[in-house]
Amino acid sequence: MFIDVHSHLDICKKIDLIIKRAEENNIEIVTYGVNPGSNKKTLKLKEKYPNIKIALGIYPIDCEKLLIKEIDSEIEFIRKNKNKISAIGEIGLDLKYGKDLEKQKIALEKLVNLAKELEIPAVIHSRDAEKECIDLLEKLNYNKIIMHCFSGNMKLVERIVKNNWSLSIPSNIKYSEHFQKVVEIVPIDNLFCETDSPYLHPDRKFPNDSNNVIESYKKIAEIKKMSLKDVEKIIEENYKRLFKS
Repeated sequence: MFIDVHSHLDICKKIDLIIKRAEENNIEIVTYGVNPGSNKKTLKLKEKYPNIKIALGIYPIDCEKLLIKEIDSEIEFIRKNKNKISAIGEIGLDLKYGKDLEKQKIALEKLVNLAKELEIPAVIHSRDAEKECIDLLEKLNYNKIIMHCFSGNMKLVERIVKNNWSLSIPSNIKYSEHFQKVVEIVPIDNLFCETDSPYLHPDRKFPNDSNNVIESYKKIAEIKKMSLKDVEKIIEENYKRLFKS
């Protein structure tokens, strides 16, 4: 089984076709909510397509738009739906498009603690705030961490591996030298594959979809000098170890 561990089906078009093709290609999809509206849409997708897995969270930019009491209210909403979700995400820190780092940190701590409470992965976005994100996560002392599309330097990648966290590698690894380098230095037991669809198409097109996750697997197999079948098997084992069925 192939796994697209990070997608955004709620903003994709032709969802029926994407899911039909994914089933034909033996691909399991995890799709993410990023704010109260997106979380509700993602729950509805789970009702319509029970074979997909879902994660709910509050994206750092969306955290800045909410009052702390609204963040707490959304966390309670997620907690009430704990039996339907497989991870908490997409959550994290973003200083490229965000400004209120302290508020983002407050929200991230609350959301990681929720993941810890539910014993499910926390899936982390860390754009232009990679070190700040790792510093905070280390203090929170939770090991079911997946760094999504991590763009930080290789010293920070080494810290992630030392903490025995995971990294998910997007389908644009086909041309991204950064993600190729990440795969070179990260043990395969710490890797997942993703599309971040509809973004990060392996051929620089738009939209991307979950069926292109195979490109991540192929490139990992090439870099690690492994068979595609062995990469598929090990990443499936990683998935079963971290995610609830």
